[in-house]
Amino acid sequence: MIRFKEGYYADIRIEDRFRTTVSYKAGVLEELKTRLEKQAFLRVYDGKLWYYASVTDVEHLQETLDGLYSAATANPAILEDPIVKRFEVNRDELSNFMGCSVRDIPLAKKQELLLSYLPILSEEPAVTLPEGKYLDRNSKFRFLSSLGADVAYDYQTCGIVLGFAMAEGEKQFHGGWSNGVTRFEELRGLEETIRGSVREQADSMRSAVPVEAGKYPVVLSPEAAGVFAHESFGHKSEADFMLSDESMKDEWQLGKKVGSPILSIAESGTIPGSGFVPYDDEGTKARKNYLIKNGVLAGRLHSAMTAAALDEDLTGNARAIDCEFEPIVRMTTTYIEGGDLSFDELIAPIEKGYFIKTVKHGSGMSTFTIAPKVAYEIVNGKLGRPAQISVISGNVFETLGLIDGLTRDVELLSFVGGGCGKIEQYPLPVGFGGPYVRVSEMNVQ
Repeated sequence: MIRFKEGYYADIRIEDRFRTTVSYKAGVLEELKTRLEKQAFLRVYDGKLWYYASVTDVEHLQETLDGLYSAATANPAILEDPIVKRFEVNRDELSNFMGCSVRDIPLAKKQELLLSYLPILSEEPAVTLPEGKYLDRNSKFRFLSSLGADVAYDYQTCGIVLGFAMAEGEKQFHGGWSNGVTRFEELRGLEETIRGSVREQADSMRSAVPVEAGKYPVVLSPEAAGVFAHESFGHKSEADFMLSDESMKDEWQLGKKVGSPILSIAESGTIPGSGFVPYDDEGTKARKNYLIKNGVLAGRLHSAMTAAALDEDLTGNARAIDCEFEPIVRMTTTYIEGGDLSFDELIAPIEKGYFIKTVKHGSGMSTFTIAPKVAYEIVNGKLGRPAQISVISGNVFETLGLIDGLTRDVELLSFVGGGCGKIEQYPLPVGFGGPYVRVSEMNVQ
């Protein structure tokens, strides 16, 4: 039983994290292990300063908390502090993975699953250096605060990550495939999906035609649209960027028209998958937050500190990668909402353009670049040959205004390898996605 002192705000978050890694490279086992970690992050606030502690001894948290109290100064008016007044006092217990936890699956079964998929890579004669990983994580979180909050929930992801190089003559290609889910059984029966992806990437290496650099209509897949929403717009929505940059405050006025009227970008921790965060690391309950609503800037993402500084509401986006770090403003699952077209209707008006199917990486704030992995020509409203594209790029706000078509179908993606990075906190699990998105003009190189 934790005893909180009056005159201070304090909270404690505890994580019991289980992880598995099975890794093969060129047929050789590199890693086969499970890891169990228990950590806690404690903080005390006296209205002037925050005092932090990160510990692995979760059995003696009272002593650690008392040590933080001794460094701080009691404040009889702490409950009137603008940051403290914003904290929610939630009491809840959620258990989504009882009976299907990856903790209960034998390591040998996880290894066997990965080994069943690795030979598919070598069916393609151009493949060299095949490698693969099975990864999982199950975490049990608890959050307590001096205001009376007491929240517990579990989190789980598991998945397969495959990678390979391909070479044929002078042509080379670095390919891969991955799938992240929340339940182990969802990873079975993926042979034909993997086989089809490898074949498509091999065909792209052999047959892709170089583009002539210029401006073209571009259609983004849900993966590419998700990368764009996350990298180019989601990070701009994290409110801590605005506290030290007056120009961003001016640029980021709520109610300002920033995109096409058919465009809405939302963000929520309630969505199952790698970005599932039903309560953030300050105990704030997740909700759906619109960043753009019908082309108008509708909101930004907050911790209690940034919400107080900008006099706005909490959003459930105070997150840390683990209990070694303090929570900062981070995304959960960021996505573009769907429209009213089928894919065929979306590409039908395009005489000459490009379809970006999969992505190597993306980056950008005011301007953005996305490096495609697999892309196709669009000719007279039909998909054509594979296209060799180095990057697509543009100004973020200009591109938001040039979105002129969205499919009804929306796909939200989860990941088990890598994650989002910010300052020194990497990798943070997130999700993203959207519909197929048509942009009337983008720079293609």
